[in-house]
This record gives sequence, C-alpha cells and structure tokens, in this order.
Amino acid sequence: MDKLVIEGGVPLSGEIAVSGSKNAALPALAACLLTAEPVTLHRIPQVRDIRTMLDLIGHVGAEVRVEGGRVMICAGHIESPEAPYELVKTMRASSLVLGPLVGRCGRARVSLPGGCAIGARPINLHVAGLEQLGAEVRQEHGYIQAEAPNGLQGANVQFDRITVTGTEDLLMAAVLARGETVIENAAREPEVADLAVLLISMGARIEGAGTSTIRVQGVTKLRGAEHTIIPDRIEAGTFLIAGALTRGDLTVRGCVPEHLRALIAKLQQAGVEVTEPAPDTLRVRVPGRLKNVDITTEEHPGFATDLQAQFMALMTQAAGISFVTETIFENRFMHAQELARMGANIRLEGRQAIVAGPTPLSGAQVIASDLRASASLVVAALAAHGETVIDRVYHIDRGYEKIESKLAGVGARIRRIQ
Repeated sequence: MDKLVIEGGVPLSGEIAVSGSKNAALPALAACLLTAEPVTLHRIPQVRDIRTMLDLIGHVGAEVRVEGGRVMICAGHIESPEAPYELVKTMRASSLVLGPLVGRCGRARVSLPGGCAIGARPINLHVAGLEQLGAEVRQEHGYIQAEAPNGLQGANVQFDRITVTGTEDLLMAAVLARGETVIENAAREPEVADLAVLLISMGARIEGAGTSTIRVQGVTKLRGAEHTIIPDRIEAGTFLIAGALTRGDLTVRGCVPEHLRALIAKLQQAGVEVTEPAPDTLRVRVPGRLKNVDITTEEHPGFATDLQAQFMALMTQAAGISFVTETIFENRFMHAQELARMGANIRLEGRQAIVAGPTPLSGAQVIASDLRASASLVVAALAAHGETVIDRVYHIDRGYEKIESKLAGVGARIRRIQ
C-alpha cells in the first residue's frame, strides 16, 4: 500500500497548475450514456475515481478511448444497464449513472454508492426524484433497481435538501423525459452548471443551471458533442491553503477565481494576501502572522465542505481560537485526531471543531481516512518540522492528479513509497 513521505518546513514557491475537476468530470462521463453518438471530453483528470467510472462505462457496453486528458466515449449500444458492486465499491459517484440509464434504456440496476466514510449520502433523494418522473424504484440486495418501460415523464421536483449528485442525476434523467421538468432547491455548484453546458451542446433544452430552479424541456434524443471540463476548484483551494500554511509565495494557475470567492474571503480575513495576476490565476503570500477565522460549511456559494479539513490545518497555525462548523456531513472530522498527532490543539463538540493556535506541528505517522482528510494531512505535513509518513494515500489518489510531482515542482520535499 502506497504512502507519502513529506519532509516539512519548506515554503512553497513558484507556479502550480490545476487539473480538470473530478467532480465535474464524473457526471460528464455519465452523461455520455445518454446518446448513441460519440462524445469527446477534454481535461479529464487521471485519478482513481475517473478510472472507476470509465471501467463502469465500458462495462455497460460503451466504447472508451483515453488519450491522456482526452476521453472519447461512444455508447452506441448499451448492453447491460448495470453498475455492479465490484466495480463501484470504492466510488460514491456510482449513482450518477442511474438517471442516464433509466432515461435512455428505461431500466437500471446500480449498486449503492461506496467511497469516503464521511457520513450519509442519502440516495433516497435521487430515488424520490426518479419516482416523480414516473420510474418504479426498489432497493434490494444492496442495489437500486429502477424501471420506466414507457419512458420518463416530466414533473415538478422539489428536493427536501440540496444535493449535488441528486441534482445532476435528475437533470440527466429529465433531458430525455417527455414534457417539462422543473427542479426546485437544486444545487448551484459550478459542476452542475458545467454538466448543463455539456448537455446543451448535446441538444438538451435547459434553463437555470447554476441557480436553485432548473427547467428542462425534454427531447427525444441527444447528439454527440465535444466539451472541456472546468478546473478543479477544490484542488486549487488545497494548493492555495498549502501556500499560505507554508508561508510561501505560490501562484495557482488554470483556476476560476469566481468559484473560490468564499475561500478567498476567509483567507484574506486570516491575513493571507490573495491577488489575481491573471483571469485564471491566484497568488498567495502571508506578509504577517495568521489570524483566527471561523468557518461554517455550506452549499455553494458558501464555504465548501471539501475544503474544511484543509482550512482546519491552516487554523492550527493561526493566533487565537477558531471555530470550524460542519453542516453538510455529520462525520467529517476524522482528520482532527491525526492533526492532533502532529501537535494540533483541536477539541471536537458535535459538528463543531474548536482549534487553538498557533501550535508547532511536527512530523508523525498518520493515516488518511478519506479524500479531503488526506489532503489536510498533506498540507499540514508540508508545514511541519521533520518527517511525516501518510498511510492509505489511495484516498488522495481518488481525487488529486499527480499531487506529489505537482507539489515537488514548487519546492515540496515529498515522495511516494510502498
């Protein structure tokens, strides 16, 4: 099992590039199942979750060709509209194929999602939405089975709570449904808007993506298309925090600053100097001491839950008491104990972490428990005195492309061992 070994204490400096968004690429790949014509996607990150999704798309019968960051998919004939457990047990995004398969084939059998152990990710929201579109859905033996032999019918759907994958899944189901579908309380994340851009280029009729109300006029079929995935805002945010935590001078290139406004505001409150040298570039420096800042995770455009762990690591080096409140997932503080092994002073009270700083961080042996927790351990290790060994880095490989070579390129002393 691979591990990362990091010798900390080196300020990061120079330029680091952002890959395409994993969280935008996964639904885009699932959307390729909606058409019999070829779809070409650019800027697909080479990470484990993407490889799993490509294996799944190949399993259902689509032709898949990968050339670096370019992926070409042709689902001319779907032989088996099923996502088996063996293929998707490590990936929570397996439910994204449910909507496309039911919409196009009239049936689907999808294993319940796996992935990070960070709390409930209720599939019931997807199921309720599909039922409102006319699908018959049942759960048995760890699978969701959905059938709509006469096709789906547009409807008004209001989510009880905001769900990103639920919004994406229902959006993909609705584009081939008869009539109009209105999705209320829809997720507003950039990844949802990017999926809509792809679907529109394939011939879908969608209005309001990126807002809380999305309207879809169903069409009878979709065509092929070519699309470039948006930059990964979570990877960009992780690098910005790493630059600040190591008190470096780091430029993050190839990002969308507008997608990071909540993080930028909190970094500036903490005393980090954030500038925009170019429309797709952010630069961070820390001219003085770091100050304590409170954060509460929220759906977009609020502070992203996927950056909570990394920001907590930053707050261990800020002067004063910081309160980190997690509202999206109920079990997303598993990194706190590992940060404490490195010297952090963190107390947990339900969904709130209380961080007292600054406390010196020192290298230690730590274990990654999920994707973003592993990222927090990496950024903390970059700032710690001495050597840190991070175990179970397969978690970080699910969402970060070539993270050790990227960080090494801006001065980090980091290597991978087995």
